[in-house]
Order: sequence, then structure tokens, then C-alpha cells
Amino acid sequence: MDPPDLNTGLNKGDDANELSPAEQTRLVKRVTLRLIPLLFCCYVIAYVDRINVGFAKLQLQGVLGVDPAVFGGVYGLGAGLFFVGYFIFEVPSNLILNRVGARLWIARIMIVWGLVSMAFMFMKGVTSFYVLRFLLGAAEAGFFPGVILYIMFWYPPAERARIIALFAIGAIVAGVVGSPISGTLLEMDGIGGLAGWQWLFFLEGLPAVLLGFVVLLALPDGPDNASWLSPGEKKWITSRVAFPAAGVGSPHHPLRDCFTSPVVWLLCLIYFLRNVGTYGYEMWLPTMVKGITGKTDSIVGLINGLPYLVAGVTMYLVGRSSDRTGERRGHMAGGAIGATIGFVVAATAEHPVIAILGLAVAFAGSKASLPPFWALSTQFLKGTAAAGGIALINSVGNLGGFFGPIVMGVIKDHTGSNLGGLFLLGGCYVGVALLAFAVPKPAKMG
Repeated sequence: MDPPDLNTGLNKGDDANELSPAEQTRLVKRVTLRLIPLLFCCYVIAYVDRINVGFAKLQLQGVLGVDPAVFGGVYGLGAGLFFVGYFIFEVPSNLILNRVGARLWIARIMIVWGLVSMAFMFMKGVTSFYVLRFLLGAAEAGFFPGVILYIMFWYPPAERARIIALFAIGAIVAGVVGSPISGTLLEMDGIGGLAGWQWLFFLEGLPAVLLGFVVLLALPDGPDNASWLSPGEKKWITSRVAFPAAGVGSPHHPLRDCFTSPVVWLLCLIYFLRNVGTYGYEMWLPTMVKGITGKTDSIVGLINGLPYLVAGVTMYLVGRSSDRTGERRGHMAGGAIGATIGFVVAATAEHPVIAILGLAVAFAGSKASLPPFWALSTQFLKGTAAAGGIALINSVGNLGGFFGPIVMGVIKDHTGSNLGGLFLLGGCYVGVALLAFAVPKPAKMG
């Protein structure tokens, strides 16, 4: 089934405006309750499977058979290879989603990535580690930008930061809930003849497969395919998302527009810097917490969830504020500055509690920059270019997820400290804050 046509105008029929304000409010709430909880759960599972290698690292040195002096670099490269697979397949995946529909394609993504994640339990050395991380990225490619595109089918620009925040909090919950679970699974070492890291990959990959079948049954491709909407409700939803993007003369944008737009490439650079900081942080967070506290794996898991909890609250509040004021660039820059401050505090603090609080502030600032960034990005392209442009920004930006963990690992191997790495991550967010104001300011949001 084809996804909704974003290139249609507002003249779909006068009855699109016949819903009273109260009915419109109730409809928006009903749509949100129908769609966002399911997408939210999908993202929780996706993010757990993406970052659980950070916990598995605590037991992987012997499995990979590498010298401790170079283990940081080997792990960093493996963690980062996820984003190479992601980069290669991201744009094609989103274009396929735009053609075959969200329901089928998101379900396919989830089932395949779940199976790949479970396959990590058979890992036996460095080569298999590298190959599986690349395949996991290839399998998940298109999920996040596909959901961002899907949100465009249902919500106008003025409401997207809050909705994106509600969805993206799934990554936060993955850290809050997944961290202690991952730490506990590592302590199942020896049960059933399996190592703790094997239990971790198997039990955290299985839910993705199961949830993929739920998506196949429950997620409509768009408003026109939602059996729980009346014809008038479908028209009203379609009409309100059909405004041309602010500052764009025509809503009909061919695919080539996303590759020739300076704004899209600027957004790619901003997202790249942001993700160097974000994933350099997340892939090394359990190791940093372990080094700071010296606690057991299960306690490290509990402490590791604190930055995610703080970040979740902050991200939602910033997203809501950005929608309420209509301001995007300042909110994005403010989050980036907060992240920089947090990294500096974490790098220089001598007391463990202060260092952990610095890490929490850094992550809160990082995540707070996400909703206004994507709300702003989705305002510049329509039609096929929207599918390609969102995927391009996400894929190029996520190459930062390749470099961040590697750089952190190399710096740690050469210095024996996280200090230099944390300052580098903070510097990336300085770049995000400065470049945010180079993005053209939309004149008006629909």
C-alpha cells in the first residue's frame, strides 16, 4: 500500500475543515495514542540492541583475543562499524519505505535486526565481531529516518518537535531500563553453558523479532490506511500536513533536491558532530562509570541509567518548549552548550559523584538538541526529497557514530585516561551550537 501523498494541496474537499476544535484536539490525541506508543517501544528495543555492546565490552576482551593495550581501539572500531552499514543502506531503505509503506518495511527492519543481534551470541573473534556490527547497522538502516518521515505523514511542522521527543525518549528508556537489565544479564555467566554476554545478546535481540510482527499487524501506512479513522478525519489530517515547507516555493521536490541543497549538507555536518559526541559517549559510558566507581556490573548498570533518566525529562521539556515558541535553532544550540559544560565537568571532576553528574548533564544536553534539530530539518523538503533528505542527513550524520567510539578508544589506549576524549566530545558540541545559527531561519511553520 502506498504511503500518503505529501505533495497534495489543501483543496481535498471542504469537509476536511468540518471538525470542531474540540474534535480536532481529541483526534490528534487519539492518533498519538494509536501510533507513538508502538513506535516508542520499537525504538526502545532498537536502541538497546544498538548500545548493548557497551555492556558486553566488559566481558569481550577474552572472547576477541586481543591484547589489553589495543583492546580500546579494536572495540571502538567494532562499535563504529555499525554506522558504516547504516550509512550505506540508509537512503535506499528510506526510499523503499516511501514506496512500499511504513508497516511492511519497519516490520522487516525490526525482524532482521533482531535476528542479527541474536547472532552475536555465536561471535568467536575480532572478524566475526566486525562483520556482525556492520550487518546490524545494515539491518537497522532506515528505521529512525523512516519513523521521522512517518511522523511527517501525520503531524504538521509546528507539532513535530514534541512528537519526535516522545518517540525519541525510547532511546532514553533503553538506557534507563536496558542498562540495569544488561548489567544483570552479564551476571548470568555460566547458566545453561552460556557466557553472560551471550545471554545479553540473545535475550535483548529476541523482542525485536516479536515486535516486528506486531508492527506488521497494527501499524497503518498512513492516514488513508487507518481503519479507525472516518473519511472526514482522514481528510483533516492529510490537509494539515500538506502545507509547503516554510521558505520553499513548491511542495514538489524531486529526489535530486536533497543532494544539491546546501541546507541539507549543513544539517548533515551538524548531525555528524552531534553524533560523534553522542555515540562516543554512549559506547564508552559503562566503561567510564566502571572506572569512576569500581562497582560490579549490575551496580554499573543501575548508575548508567541515571544520565538517561535526566536526559529523557530534559528532551521532552525542550521539545515542548520548541513547539510552543516555534523556535528551533536556539533550543538546539542551548542543548549543545549544556552538553559541552557537562563533558568539561565530567573530565575535570575529582569526586566520583560530581563526575557522574557531569556525565548526566552532558547526555541531557545532547538529547535535548535532537527534537528541535529534526523538527527544523523536516521543514525544508517535501515529496520524494523528504524521504531521501531525511535519510541522507541521518546516514551522513551517523558516520559520527563510527568515528566517536574509535577516537575515544584510541585516546584511551594512548593516554590511559578519558580526559582527552571527553574534551573532544565537548568540542564537537561547541561546533553544533555555532552551526545551529547558520541554518536558515524558517519564516513560518505550518
